[in-house]
Amino acid sequence: MEVIDLAWWKLGLATLLILALAATSHLSRLGIARSLLIATVRTVIQLALIALVLEALFASSAFYWIALMALVMLLVAGREVVSRQGRKLHGWWAFGIGAGAMFVSSFTVTVLALIVVIGPEPWYAPQYAIPLLGMMLGNNLTGISLALDRLNESVWRQRAVIEGRLMLGQTWQEALEDIRRESMRSGMMPSINAMAAAGIVSLPGMMTGQILAGSPPAVAVKYQILVMLIITAGTGFGAVMAVSWGSRRLFDERERLCLDRLVKS
Repeated sequence: MEVIDLAWWKLGLATLLILALAATSHLSRLGIARSLLIATVRTVIQLALIALVLEALFASSAFYWIALMALVMLLVAGREVVSRQGRKLHGWWAFGIGAGAMFVSSFTVTVLALIVVIGPEPWYAPQYAIPLLGMMLGNNLTGISLALDRLNESVWRQRAVIEGRLMLGQTWQEALEDIRRESMRSGMMPSINAMAAAGIVSLPGMMTGQILAGSPPAVAVKYQILVMLIITAGTGFGAVMAVSWGSRRLFDERERLCLDRLVKS
């Protein structure tokens, strides 16, 4: 089945819907019209540029270019984690914990899926590696930022309770146990909800894209199942690691709560 190409002017027609939404939000005084327009412009520019990069990357297929692309994606995702936290750790720790958790979970799960499950030749073939890693990082970004934001906000709001527990002789792990558990749950819930609704409430993006590209629905479903499983696993492990590292950073070597390490974004 031949894929129907879309002319840029046809995409402009779809942009009119965004302009109408921006006008509606402005008249309703929602305060998001400017953000909506900026996000739309960023989406168009970023995706147009990445199309050029991917075309060159697919033509080259050199490992070092793929590794460089993956590194850039990781660094940008780490920055987005910081920007989505209402209250964050001071200094580079906010970036380091988020990017580190995404690196360990996303890259490990992606490489495992490429080598063991899919098996392209070579295993880092950009046609498979870059889309899989992009989906992993995108979903990990959401899960980790939600988990860290919940952790930091909860610690700030319940600081008196935590310090009271420490005064009663509890360790920092015991004083923070319920907050850490709820923070990890917050990071995992979007992926779990997406899995529960897949195929009934929604048709996931990768499956829809493959069907539009002409792939048999059965093949598209298999890939979508794989993607959702590895995304959920990667997001879950990433949230657990980020909350574990972030909560430890909130205490010093004498297990005292260090609220000065939290700053308002």
